[in-house]
Amino acid sequence: MEAPPLHRKLAAILAADVEGYSRLMHLDEERTLALLTSHRTIVDSLVESANGQIFGTAGDSVLAEFPSVVQAFNCAIAIQLAITQANADIPDDARMSFRIGINVGDVMVKNGDIFGDGVNIAARLESLADIGGICVTRGVRDHMRDRVEAKFEDMGEHTVKNIARPVRVFKVLFDANYEPVLSGAIQAENVQRDFTTRHDDNLTEVTFWESIREDDDGTELILYLEKYPDGAFAGLARSRLQRNVAESEDPEIEVAFWESVRDSESADMINAYVERYPAGKFTKLAEMLVTKLMKQRPI
Repeated sequence: MEAPPLHRKLAAILAADVEGYSRLMHLDEERTLALLTSHRTIVDSLVESANGQIFGTAGDSVLAEFPSVVQAFNCAIAIQLAITQANADIPDDARMSFRIGINVGDVMVKNGDIFGDGVNIAARLESLADIGGICVTRGVRDHMRDRVEAKFEDMGEHTVKNIARPVRVFKVLFDANYEPVLSGAIQAENVQRDFTTRHDDNLTEVTFWESIREDDDGTELILYLEKYPDGAFAGLARSRLQRNVAESEDPEIEVAFWESVRDSESADMINAYVERYPAGKFTKLAEMLVTKLMKQRPI
């Protein structure tokens, strides 16, 4: 089989990562995942509006490539301004902020992914940025310093992992009144009108979920699913409803169900028990039997 083609090109790379993501997950996993979804809506919208292409979205990180340094730079500022606004209604200890690094350099594209020193340096710069801040290389600074109102603070040379030579790093200084142009005449404030409503809806959903997630009888879980059938917590709500149904049934019904399938030597029938009673008395035994039966099936 012929190897996929490898393309090289010069590009502006933006790397972003959530600050303190592990801590936020430890505090409240459900809220953090929902908030990440909401914030990513903002980030993805701005990257698209700046003619960028997202390549990596592993966990809480974002990697995007832009055909222009100007577009990458203005997109980064637009992201930080928009996320700051989105965090305004969130408690201080639950706010989700990004660090961003921008580099311009040679990259390689293969199998729909992007990699190379140009990408690695952007990722290292992101880790050097302040919370809610942006760091750039000298190449980015030199290209942008006469084109934008933002200023650059020289942070000196830094030795970064897997890069042979030290990298000169600059901190971007900008204020809340900055108006970055994303694409042509499109400004961040215009794009923000499109995703502000989505963000407000997401925040409303998170608040609603937090108010009913300890529901014991399932009534409020059903109300959530009626209002948000494709919501961030829909899968979890359905799982809890299923568990509530199983737990509320007469124990003798579960025993009778199990006895009707355990000697059937049918993996499908035993799986039916597992699906109905995911936390049942015989679930672990059922899963072991299914594994055994699957191994005995002819290939």
